[in-house]
Amino acid sequence: MHFSYGSTNFQHMFALEDQLRHQISNAGVGVYEGHDVREDGSEGDFYMYGPDAEALYRVIGPLLAESALMHGATVTLWFGPQGWRTQKRVIEIP
Repeated sequence: MHFSYGSTNFQHMFALEDQLRHQISNAGVGVYEGHDVREDGSEGDFYMYGPDAEALYRVIGPLLAESALMHGATVTLWFGPQGWRTQKRVIEIP
């Protein structure tokens, strides 16, 4: 998932990260792998993986929709290993 952040105060991002980790773990749909955020806080990525991309998104989608931080973020669901021929679906969080 790619998002714009716009701050070097990462407190809110870390709080959302914790919520994602717990939701994914509690639902048993995959693993929250971590994040990558630019030093200037301009943008970042959250990484999560599971055997069923749609099931994973059903678990985290409502949490993302509720978060003001995720407005305009893009979630890429990969259906198989990442590659140029792998089927994917990109969802923009309104």
